[in-house]
Amino acid sequence: MSFFTEQQTIFFVDDDAQLRAANIQSLDLAGLTAEAFADAGSVLPRITADFSGAVVTDIRMPGMDGLQLRAAIHAIDPDIPVILITGHADVTMAVRALQDGAFDFLAKPFAADHLVSAARRALAHRALVLDNRRLVAAVAEIDSPLIGESPAMTRLRETITQLAQADIDVLIEGETGTGKELVAHMLHRQSRRNVAALVAVNCAALPQDLAETELFGSEVINRATGKLGNAGRIRSAHRGTLFLDEIDTMHASVQAKLLRVIEEREVQPLGASAPEPVDLRVVAATKIDLMDAVRAGNFREDLYYRLHVVKLRIPSLRERRSDIPQTFAYFLDEAAAKMGLKGFRIDDSVRRHLVEHDWPGNVRELKNFAYSVVLDLPSDAGLAPVQPDATLAERVARFEATIIRDTMTAAGGDIAKAMAMLGVPRKTLYDKLSRHAIAPKDYRRR
Repeated sequence: MSFFTEQQTIFFVDDDAQLRAANIQSLDLAGLTAEAFADAGSVLPRITADFSGAVVTDIRMPGMDGLQLRAAIHAIDPDIPVILITGHADVTMAVRALQDGAFDFLAKPFAADHLVSAARRALAHRALVLDNRRLVAAVAEIDSPLIGESPAMTRLRETITQLAQADIDVLIEGETGTGKELVAHMLHRQSRRNVAALVAVNCAALPQDLAETELFGSEVINRATGKLGNAGRIRSAHRGTLFLDEIDTMHASVQAKLLRVIEEREVQPLGASAPEPVDLRVVAATKIDLMDAVRAGNFREDLYYRLHVVKLRIPSLRERRSDIPQTFAYFLDEAAAKMGLKGFRIDDSVRRHLVEHDWPGNVRELKNFAYSVVLDLPSDAGLAPVQPDATLAERVARFEATIIRDTMTAAGGDIAKAMAMLGVPRKTLYDKLSRHAIAPKDYRRR
């Protein structure tokens, strides 16, 4: 099943058979899945806490009425949207029900597009509620720094555990941002070498004229300081792990000397009269297929095969999209904790970005996106920032503004039509338009 809510159904409850059939048809024509019920007693057993849809119910029905049904549904889950259908005489009652937690109400007679619009908003609201719950639950289930429950990630974690104990050299391949250094650290931490250091070397950042000294060390006295050169990264990794990141960028002259270290497990620092033994494990990482570099003449074939005792390939996020929500939830929670913030929820624009974006920067890009959401910063996707949970008054205001904007769109900016659709006097509508900074001219069809 997809992490994000996809299959949703409207339960439509009305004791009038003709109205039931007509409204179900309207929902079907709008592309919404709907199911009809003649009374509250028949729909209530179908409602569970993980119900992904919404309920539309008439208020006046024999037996359990719509208000009682709303209360019973919200006793199961107060976040299930319930839309009430009411006659004009019951509008005051419906408004009170809104204050008690009903999602919306429709006053008879209502146009089919009003029903469809309210149903779509209710389904979108329910989807976000369930998606946010899953994100919170996903964080609690994470027990590894390598996040994801896809088959590819499960196999990767199992392979890391096996290789960590085997104490053999490993070549890690993966795109930028997939977590190659994290995998190297996991191999080290789970091995018998974890009592010594993991020494990480970014080969791309090594200046060519200093690369040999940095890696292999030097016994030559520095004339400027009067001190011996340095131990070098390889000797510093004695009894531990040497991690060579972006090894595909290593200069050819350095590749030749590294080959001897791997073959003989000994290193000869610059200026030393003889090599000295080193006990280390070599973990190398590359963001390209290293064999392509061999074929292009940019990487030694003999060194490739020395490093390629075992190859670990880290899948991109594109290849394991089911892991994106849980990974995002982890970083969202991490960012909120660092900022001392609570109650963050994703909105629909964030949800769409998570589902539709290709994530070329992989986990690193996803982490940056989560932090930008929490920090209220604009992102490259142009998304609106996600706000912490607002007060009731703020939520009601946002909800009211959404309804008015939807109505103005449907009415084409026509005030008279909007008044009729919303059932409010002209002065009330103008007051609300002013309060929410909504300009009718922006909705008039050209």
